[in-house]
Amino acid sequence: MQPIYILLIIAAYFGMLILISLLTGKGEESNDNFFKAKRQSPWYVVAFGMIGASLSGVTFISVPGWVEASKFSYMQVVLGYILGYFIIGSVLLPLYYRLNLISIYTYLEKRFGNYSYKTGASFFLLSRIVGASFRLFLVANVLQIIIFDAMGVPFWATVTLTIILIWVYTFKSGIKTIVWTDTLQTLFMLIALGVAIVTTYNDLNISGEGIISYISSSELSQIFFFDDFKNANYFWKQFVSGAFIAIVMTGLDQDMMQKNLTCRSLKDAQKNMFWFTIVLTIVNFIFLCLGLLFTVYAQQNGIDAHKDDLFAVLAQNHLGMAVFVFFLIGLIAAAYSSADSALTALTTSFSVDILDIEKKYDPKQQIAIRKRIHILFSFILIFVIIAFKYIIKNESVIERLFVFTGYTYGPLLGLYSFGLFTKLKANDNFVPVIAILSPILGYVISFLCSKFFGFDFGFFILILNGVLTFIGLLMISKSDPEWKGQTANTAL
Repeated sequence: MQPIYILLIIAAYFGMLILISLLTGKGEESNDNFFKAKRQSPWYVVAFGMIGASLSGVTFISVPGWVEASKFSYMQVVLGYILGYFIIGSVLLPLYYRLNLISIYTYLEKRFGNYSYKTGASFFLLSRIVGASFRLFLVANVLQIIIFDAMGVPFWATVTLTIILIWVYTFKSGIKTIVWTDTLQTLFMLIALGVAIVTTYNDLNISGEGIISYISSSELSQIFFFDDFKNANYFWKQFVSGAFIAIVMTGLDQDMMQKNLTCRSLKDAQKNMFWFTIVLTIVNFIFLCLGLLFTVYAQQNGIDAHKDDLFAVLAQNHLGMAVFVFFLIGLIAAAYSSADSALTALTTSFSVDILDIEKKYDPKQQIAIRKRIHILFSFILIFVIIAFKYIIKNESVIERLFVFTGYTYGPLLGLYSFGLFTKLKANDNFVPVIAILSPILGYVISFLCSKFFGFDFGFFILILNGVLTFIGLLMISKSDPEWKGQTANTAL
């Protein structure tokens, strides 16, 4: 396909997103709209849109490419998600709704104090900047290879254009717009997934055997690994890690929780989480099935494409025009459904948590400051994504993303666990020190265990860092018998 036609497809797609932005942005411009959508979002719209935001371009590209090396072991992590989402729906959501939070990190201020609050928000900002940049880097790199290299457009220009387009349709109404654009983007992503599976299965010319039977009989479809507890694919490591990844990357993440907090009531938010969990589990499994079919197709046809290159190479050069068009639309949809909400969440957290704009400024000043922060984080994302071009080489992006998550979300896990499951009062002044030292110590322990004992923590590094933070908080805490606030029991 000629680059000009690809550009027209992208332009038409973004035209739809901008139209949605114009429709949702009608009426009063306010931070209440930008941050919370006035809590008027239908739960089923939020649930469907969150699927795309959770999967992102990383899942769209990396999960199918992961099957060749890791089989279906990723499903062990996904099964852990189910437990994690149950905890979010039954413990964290009731807590957030009762406190009527805009930023979920306000809880840490109520529980421990201002330093803990700023620490939690800062770790989120770091995590989301890098996480969103990982996701956008992947998509920008694919677009660069498919379109812009041939046109002589440099990578930095591709990245800048990508972020500008996100800013255009989110700058006015923020989360109110994103709830609806994510729904459209999730739909396109799932259509692309279905088209790719059907086309690949038909091209394999498998006669007399249904797709379910074919996948289940393949050695690549092995899900459970109980043989070697030292291996990163060991079941209990991945299952428990999956539960905690869900808790921290959804329940302790301003980006994902900001969508839930736009629902009209706690009951609606919990319904959203229930149906979101079911659909997300099924969709992840289908992505793995696609990865199996892709891997077999590449092997049978002598195609040298692996990991994050697999989907792009097959779609562009081997599976026909329809798959390529839907691949392109699905990839952009998956990436932008995650990136647009990340930009909004970063703006929200920095405005509310770091600058305290609701306490220090009048409404008109708040809007002006929020707009400047929105632009600031757009530039930060551009810079970080371009930097990744020279850092990330051949590793799977989703693997790097989850490992990084273990170090940045680990302190958040420890802070919230300590707040919810104890009545102790941590010395607020020392909380930032504990939060910084824990990941450093976690990295040292992980390195030594791998070097001397052959034990690979894998995604389990998240739990290790959470435990280290929890222990550190115990060391700087004292009994607080007067605390009658929000613990896990009162949140239920």
